[in-house]
Amino acid sequence: MRRNTFITLVLFFTILSSAQAQKKRVAVMNFDYATVSSSVRQLFGSDQDIGKGIADMLVDRLVNDGTYSVIERKELDKIIAEQNFSNSDRADPSSAAKIARILGVDAIVIGSITQFGNDNSSTKVGGGALGGVTGRFGLGGAQKSKSTAVVQITARMIDTSTAEILASAPGKGESSRGGVGLLGSGGSVYGPSAGAGLDMKSSGFQNTILGEATNKAVTEVAQMLEAKAASMPTAVVEINGLVADAGEDGVLVINVGSKNGVKVGDTLNIKRKIREVRDPDTGKVLRSIENSIGTITITDVQASSAVGTFSGPGKPQVKDTVSNR
Repeated sequence: MRRNTFITLVLFFTILSSAQAQKKRVAVMNFDYATVSSSVRQLFGSDQDIGKGIADMLVDRLVNDGTYSVIERKELDKIIAEQNFSNSDRADPSSAAKIARILGVDAIVIGSITQFGNDNSSTKVGGGALGGVTGRFGLGGAQKSKSTAVVQITARMIDTSTAEILASAPGKGESSRGGVGLLGSGGSVYGPSAGAGLDMKSSGFQNTILGEATNKAVTEVAQMLEAKAASMPTAVVEINGLVADAGEDGVLVINVGSKNGVKVGDTLNIKRKIREVRDPDTGKVLRSIENSIGTITITDVQASSAVGTFSGPGKPQVKDTVSNR
């Protein structure tokens, strides 16, 4: 009985590990919000990066669903900073594909926000057209009995090698409530606290009708992207580097890292070139003859280097080749 239980548990964890290994790795860029930037400034009294807020919300949905393996935000931000990636590049597939190749992900999600505010019919008598967010009830005038918030976004999943759009996922959310403005109720409004940016994942924003509409739009996009996971191609990242340091304790440092697609847990081959075969006519190198030294299992990764433990019959040396071939 115990033996059968043990075998069942082994099979369960084997299947679970296999499923996790097959997850597509994706990254989510900040959404472009240039189309609605003027509305955002009117809503909050200053420019707020709602593109980052919606991207953060989408990351949470994808992580919680578990269909994709989503790259950590800080790793993405670091690569973007290193590449001098500007806000104007947010919706550019070619720029996004470049970032994706550095991260070693299967695809990258970019997006744009095309509507963020009211439905253009819920107005204030004697006031502004956004339902009002400054002052007791808004821009001025009397609050109508019902306000409707509308958020519309589109996400595109980009192939890392070709910059081709693999999937397009539109999402639209609406929320209505009587006696409230888009960002508040009872005469109070929600907005970024003094000196702080907009936190679109906070309960304060989520409980407004604009927050509810945003949630609906993001959820719709996440569901569409999750449905596309099975048909996505898997990116093949070719890793080629050299041993930079070979310690006596079996710990190696190599000269390739996360920007080359190296990840913690990877097992890479270590080989030593023993000679080159050249074309007798042109002198061009036709191929290198290599001996297998062993493997390195990666335990720590930085942008341009990685550390791992060596295993194998040989003794690794500086300048030995490292690859996933």
